[in-house]
Amino acid sequence: MVRRSRIVRYAATLAALLLSASFVQGATANGAPDRSRKLAVQLNAYWTPARMAAALSSDADQGAESAPSAPAGSPAGDGPQPGEYIPPSEAFDGMPQVGTFFWTDTTGAGRTCSGSVVRSPGRVLVLSAGHCLKDYAGTSPQRNLAFVPQYHDGLKPYGVFPVMNNGVYVSQQYYDLGQDAGAEYDFAFAVTEPNEDGRLVQDAVGGLRLLTGTGYDHAPVRMVGYPAATEKPLECWSRTTEWASDDPADPGTFPRIACDGFVGGTSGGPMLVPWLSGWAVIGVIGGYHTGGNTPQVSYSAYFGAATQRLYQAATTGAPPAGPTS
Repeated sequence: MVRRSRIVRYAATLAALLLSASFVQGATANGAPDRSRKLAVQLNAYWTPARMAAALSSDADQGAESAPSAPAGSPAGDGPQPGEYIPPSEAFDGMPQVGTFFWTDTTGAGRTCSGSVVRSPGRVLVLSAGHCLKDYAGTSPQRNLAFVPQYHDGLKPYGVFPVMNNGVYVSQQYYDLGQDAGAEYDFAFAVTEPNEDGRLVQDAVGGLRLLTGTGYDHAPVRMVGYPAATEKPLECWSRTTEWASDDPADPGTFPRIACDGFVGGTSGGPMLVPWLSGWAVIGVIGGYHTGGNTPQVSYSAYFGAATQRLYQAATTGAPPAGPTS
């Protein structure tokens, strides 16, 4: 009788613990706190189809990816090489793991940049370019900053995921050197909060495998990005090769890819390679000349040890870097 009583008490305790664990897990994955849910609802209401369609590229003030071509052979002439084949891009309805960041600038105008969900322990991480998110270091005002996976034709099929306050991770070297001298550090991670349904972004759309230290040459590569003021993303199949900068203002070595039509707004868009049963990301549009001076050729900062360190900082909740002055 005593033994049976102990077994009953043990079973009851175990059941209570399992129920508690299940509740906590469910609350974390599916039950967003009231503040997060309210913020997601507000941002979902704010980013109407009209506002999303009117959002300008974050590169609009910099000329990245949409500047006129410079003479070939000059430091700024990073476009197509003589006789080079430039694969075409095509508009499509997108893929769940790739989407758009939307926010408002200091004038109230809508801005946009591309991003992609990468696998992380917390299931909340979105990858983009450093020059897209660098102004949101630390507790800088968020100004309606949110990520919309697979945005197309005014639709938000997975809702809106707010970016967490103090949740933008850009390398300290990028802040210290600036976007030109620091072009090799032009990548960033954003920690998101649940959407209006209380779902974490990776639970909602899945995640891409982040690959670092894999070299410069990859084929085939599928590049995806969202040109500003358009309602569909572009995709293009090509290959990446090694590009050593000839511009002393933008030193370093970068992955280079030829794909037509990648203009402002596509910054932060992923360069993807097939991986097992899904996709892995080996770069994002950015880096050399913040992604390229012409719509035909794009670049990425190389994903190596610095990228891995930034990923670790973002996944462990370390304090984000920021401008030193």
